[in-house]
Amino acid sequence: MEFLVRSENRLPPDTPEEERAALKSAERARAVELREAGVLKRLWRVPGRNATVGLYEADDPAQLHEALMSLPMAPWLDVIVEVLATHPQEAQT
Repeated sequence: MEFLVRSENRLPPDTPEEERAALKSAERARAVELREAGVLKRLWRVPGRNATVGLYEADDPAQLHEALMSLPMAPWLDVIVEVLATHPQEAQT
């Protein structure tokens, strides 16, 4: 199953810089692992916001949830998930 995942990072602005840097580094490393596992297919930044849009693939919503909750920034993410289905026009190509 494919999922469109919109997330906005709500890490408190008063988070110490060294903690913020460590979280960002750990988040990047985990994203690489998810990409290598075939779960994270594509990732885009949303200009002007601390937000991303990602294309994920998972066997089911529970597996996606597990992947998203494994992100170090998960406690501070506002996440919206949309399940994607192939459009009939796409199936013809």
